[in-house]
Amino acid sequence: MLKQKFNEQLKFLREEKNWSLEELSKKVQVGVEKLAQYENGELIPSVQTVLKLSTVLEVPASNLMDGIQA
Repeated sequence: MLKQKFNEQLKFLREEKNWSLEELSKKVQVGVEKLAQYENGELIPSVQTVLKLSTVLEVPASNLMDGIQA
């Protein structure tokens, strides 16, 4: 399986749970605009934010981190 980019992975996981950006925003306490930028690939989140997202989305952080191009 091809690894998805972080932004694609994030959007896929959020949509899989049928959550809006607003819902995810409340759960991870990150602004909707920032989350939208993450999903659009305009912004890369901090490690702390990736850990929060992985917890809320119930996936290992490595699943999200794999999509971040170093």
